[in-house]
Amino acid sequence: MLLFDSTVWVLAVGFAAVARMDFQFVQVGWPSTMVLAAICVVTFAIVGWISRLHEGRAPLGSLDETIRLASAVLCVGVAVYLANLLFLHLVPRSVPLIATLVAVIVMAWGRALVRAIRDSWSITDTAGRGQPVLVIGAGDGGRQLIRSMRRDPASRWSPVGILDDDRHKRHLRIDGVPVLGTIAELATVAHESDVSTVVVAIPSAPASLLQDISNQAADAQLTVKILPGVEELLGGRAGIKDVRDINIPDLLGRRQIDTDVAAIAGYLTGQRVLVTGAGGSIGSELCRQISRWSPAHLIMLDRDESALHAVQLSIEGRALLDSSDIILADIRDRDRIMGIFREHRPQVVFHAAALKHLPMLEQYPAEAVKTNIWGTQTVLEAAAAVDVERFVNISTDKAANPVSVLGYSKRIAEGLTAAMAVRATGTYLSVRFGNVLGSRGSVLTAFAAQIAAGGPVTVTHPDVTRFFMTVNEAVQLVIQAAVLGHDGEALVLDMGEAVRIDAMARQLIALSKQDIAVEYTGLRDGEKMHEDLLGHDEPDLRPMHPLVSHVDVPPLVSDHLVPIDIAQPATITNALGALCTAMTRNKEIICDDELLPR
Repeated sequence: MLLFDSTVWVLAVGFAAVARMDFQFVQVGWPSTMVLAAICVVTFAIVGWISRLHEGRAPLGSLDETIRLASAVLCVGVAVYLANLLFLHLVPRSVPLIATLVAVIVMAWGRALVRAIRDSWSITDTAGRGQPVLVIGAGDGGRQLIRSMRRDPASRWSPVGILDDDRHKRHLRIDGVPVLGTIAELATVAHESDVSTVVVAIPSAPASLLQDISNQAADAQLTVKILPGVEELLGGRAGIKDVRDINIPDLLGRRQIDTDVAAIAGYLTGQRVLVTGAGGSIGSELCRQISRWSPAHLIMLDRDESALHAVQLSIEGRALLDSSDIILADIRDRDRIMGIFREHRPQVVFHAAALKHLPMLEQYPAEAVKTNIWGTQTVLEAAAAVDVERFVNISTDKAANPVSVLGYSKRIAEGLTAAMAVRATGTYLSVRFGNVLGSRGSVLTAFAAQIAAGGPVTVTHPDVTRFFMTVNEAVQLVIQAAVLGHDGEALVLDMGEAVRIDAMARQLIALSKQDIAVEYTGLRDGEKMHEDLLGHDEPDLRPMHPLVSHVDVPPLVSDHLVPIDIAQPATITNALGALCTAMTRNKEIICDDELLPR
């Protein structure tokens, strides 16, 4: 490149001298012109050495190199112009100016030409070899993906066209692949191009756009794949290996809470951490994430031995169940839980153990009282007895304006946690969120099983909506809650727009490419048409993070007696409802030994 640039300088100075003399070659003072050309070459070589211009500091033909090149040529041109004007007087004053302009144009053009030739050599001819695909998105993601497809000799896809709604890109070609239309023309373009697969190459695509593309693709019997978002690409360049199938979280548009977990979760390092319900969907993911922060001991407690086996296997790669940190116990067993806490003396407790299936608890409300209320009180008292520093109770959005046994029991658990915050020395708080995608017993899991069985898919009501979040997002919120929250609060994640369950079911059916019917069964006892994240009297305050609301929970403590007889299931819901109503109105309450045994 230095030889090329030196030649360009000589030619540029010669051209400038001839142009200055109206192309009368005989009038050019060639000896002085060549002296000036030599000065330009030597000066440029020095500037290039100082700036590492010819040592690969920037990719050949890139914008970065072009800027560096133009800066170097400009420095040389100005220096030579001033030297010629003030001291040398070798050529007319305009010659260095013309030569500088010509030099920078020819050098940049030469580099661009070399890069274009190299790129064309590196492109693999995939025509007729790979499966033809349409790429949606002509931005940076689409450009990188197409080039990856064209350059990868193992690529099984051959891009034949691009779809983009930007009218300024309607004549664009990327590595020879043309823009063929807009996203609304997906079915038509796919048919004309004989394509059965489309790849969405828009990492920032909103859920609404993905839903529209998915619906169009389903109607046209096309397979949809997606280039993941920036957070999944980990800052790297998008390539063909990043493409994956579109899934329900993509269509729901879940936003990950943007908090520096690494800076916050350091409180777990070197600490004794206990997780109840460690074998459940939330509990097991909690254990996996907590283990990354090197706690002194991670005590995993559950009453399901198979679940404990699975979580230990996922963390340690072995599951002999012979560790003292793997504990088989039921939070209903007061003496056993007290003994465990006194033996292990945890400093941080995440209380994830609970019964959570709404229809089942409507049928057996006494079980909700025993686990979600008595069990929570047992764990709280055991934590207070050993001076736990941080206690996080995992709640649900059904605790906001509750109407079901599940909602009532979890609302009361929040109140018990807030009451312990008043009595105990540590920090006691709750975390409230909606349905977790892919958790055991979730609607997503149920739909998948129904589709696998050939249908029908059952939905309670065509207009029913629910809030959803990913399990990773839920667990990050729980871990951060111990630092973000204050005593007695419930932290509530902004979960975006509620999702229509009917639409979710139909999206899953479309992804399965099966003809499956949807049946409506009607709302069950205790079910709401639309869930709430905040109660009617709970203001939306976000002092710490724009996506996390802080709710003050009235503590569940003493003045009025609310008797409850668990032997009479028909009376339990009313009793729990009365208790929650009184608690919400900030009345002091005392419960007899049957409800909250001491």
